[in-house]
Amino acid sequence: MQLALGAGLVVLAVNGFPLIGGGGGGGATATAPRADAPLAAVPAARVDRFDAARAFALIRRQVAVGQRPAGSPQLRALAERLRPLLPSGRFEDVPNHPGLRNVVGVLPGRRPAIVLGAHYDSEFHPPGFVGANDSAAGTAAVIELARDLGAAARPPNAREIRFVLFDGEEEPPGSTDFRTDALRGSKAYVRAHRREVGAMVLLDYIANKGLRLPREGTSNPALWRQMRAAAASAGVGAVFPATRQTSILDDHTPFLDAGIRAIDLIDFSYRYADTTRDTVDKLSPRSLDAVGESTFALMRELRAR
Repeated sequence: MQLALGAGLVVLAVNGFPLIGGGGGGGATATAPRADAPLAAVPAARVDRFDAARAFALIRRQVAVGQRPAGSPQLRALAERLRPLLPSGRFEDVPNHPGLRNVVGVLPGRRPAIVLGAHYDSEFHPPGFVGANDSAAGTAAVIELARDLGAAARPPNAREIRFVLFDGEEEPPGSTDFRTDALRGSKAYVRAHRREVGAMVLLDYIANKGLRLPREGTSNPALWRQMRAAAASAGVGAVFPATRQTSILDDHTPFLDAGIRAIDLIDFSYRYADTTRDTVDKLSPRSLDAVGESTFALMRELRAR
């Protein structure tokens, strides 16, 4: 669940903020396409540096775990499987939240570092929620990008890239205040590392069929322009239209609050968000590939600067 700040898409939740998603906190769903609305075509990338098939297989492996809310035994077991998939993978505990831990990898280089992140916990509700797009897809893309960027030629004087899988993005049971109670892993990461990071790219709803990624309302405009240029260079510019969607509280928000340039790749029109229908059959390897190839190009550009 993310908290959306845009007027007109949502109704106000109990704390005066519009909460998007099903269930907890008394929120309402965003306006979504009709169930019978045709989905936009996603173009095929004209480059091949991101292994979408391998990333899609990792989505399936995460979803097979079932529901995996923050702090649960099933999420901690999954984290043990994800950690060695990141370069120099390690855990970072989330202070004041026993049982929560971020999974972090790194490609070394000069600082300030670039963070590429996603959350790997799922909603605790509704029962049976498996979060294929929210956010098994983002987690899989981050891990595959770490592999592919690590195998690519290192640019001279390369900048450090950190790959972070955030725990506790979703609000805990009983919460009615997403802003205060959620984003636990990203808040902790920024508190610990804010002086070491210069930019952040977040991957959230990135693999649904008919994917379109307008600029999320709070995302840094200059960094977003670089993202769109990277997508155009990969042949998938149509996935990143020159429009803006609602503002969303997500794992990029603590970075923005700390003065760090950050963008959120999220298709907030995804009609199955926060429902048990957020399953692998709603996703598209071509959509995942479009984001993977675009993000690969962006990270290579940022790393060389």
